Amino acid sequence: MSRISRLVPFSGAVLVALSGYFLAERSGPQLVSGIEQKAAAAIKAAGGRGVSAEFSNRFGWATRHPMLVGGEDLNEQIRADVARAVAQVPGVGGVYWQGSSARARSDAPQYEPLHCQEDVEGLLRTRSIRFEEASSALLPASEILLDEVATALRPCLGAIIAILGHTDSSGTKLGNLDLSRERARAVREALITRGIPRDGLRARGLGSQNPVEGLTPEDPANRRIEFSVISTEPLKPTPIDTPGAR
Repeated sequence: MSRISRLVPFSGAVLVALSGYFLAERSGPQLVSGIEQKAAAAIKAAGGRGVSAEFSNRFGWATRHPMLVGGEDLNEQIRADVARAVAQVPGVGGVYWQGSSARARSDAPQYEPLHCQEDVEGLLRTRSIRFEEASSALLPASEILLDEVATALRPCLGAIIAILGHTDSSGTKLGNLDLSRERARAVREALITRGIPRDGLRARGLGSQNPVEGLTPEDPANRRIEFSVISTEPLKPTPIDTPGAR
């Protein structure tokens, strides 16, 4: 994870993290929900007793590249049949077993971190996006900065840009969560109006659970928006993994 700057309503810079892979619109929670049901039926039909398919990655984002968990008592042939059955479900990409390293061995092209975080860092080193007090309404002074942020992010189109809202610990836990979510959404909508595709943006509120390192939870500087710019997963399905070590 490389720190670039953190957008805060009062002070700071935007953190752009570079790790993992996200798929765009095809990874939406509603689509994945439908795929999950079909995958469960495919697992059952293939004899995958005790096996489940997890359609979320380690960051908690929905993905169409499921990890198969369980089934340790099944033989290798059944495990291979289960993986193949899940891979044939419409909408599913690569399938892998928990503990498998097949992805690391894949000959698929590697996706390098994108460079736009450097441009955003330069913009936000001394400026910040600001909101109305206890509101998700953007202050007019932030409009020009958002124009520049959108321009800096444009070379990264095709990647997923996660917008994460944070607050300090003042107020209720639920209220902070709602406010951070609404502010993240406000930034997302502002970027959409500036030409950044909706299907490449993810807005999520985290409330006060992740204060800035070195700050107390109640410090106002924890009120911030963080961005994570993530390389995209290949649309070409990855190979079905061989059963991993058990």
